[in-house]
Amino acid sequence: LRFSCRRGGGLVQTGGSLTLSCASSEFILDGYAIGWFRQAPGKEREGVSCIRSSDGSTYYADSVKGRFTMSRDNAKNAVYLEMKSLEPEDTAVYYCARARLGADLCYNMDHWGKGTQVTVSS
Repeated sequence: LRFSCRRGGGLVQTGGSLTLSCASSEFILDGYAIGWFRQAPGKEREGVSCIRSSDGSTYYADSVKGRFTMSRDNAKNAVYLEMKSLEPEDTAVYYCARARLGADLCYNMDHWGKGTQVTVSS
């Protein structure tokens, strides 16, 4: 598919760590803003993080700031989300997505990866 997870989600206990990765062999990610999103059962989808297309700087939702770190490797055409100090509230299906050409931030996504389940037990 458009995106594939090289390292998927899983079950982790509170305080644990997990790293998600997405890569594409069908289109390039270099030059595009890439974002991570999540959706929990019964809740609306929310943005988690975004890496800018212009300078590679990152943005994080307040709920994950200081615990999650997003990065990209253009040589591998991949993006990553390192999650630390996980909480039960982080339980959700996580998605990576690419923004449209010319978008510096994650406001208009045109390609979405398949979601991966992350479950944090208490």
